[in-house]
Amino acid sequence: MARVYREGDIGDEITTRKVAILGYGSQGHAHALNLKESGCD
Repeated sequence: MARVYREGDIGDEITTRKVAILGYGSQGHAHALNLKESGCD
């Protein structure tokens, strides 16, 4: 069964650290932009 994460399920740790997207496919650029626009560096 799929697990759904909501905004309240995660902490602020991801926004205070650098995030790298490696080896992504055709959707990787969109995922990286989504993280950037969400405040991740």
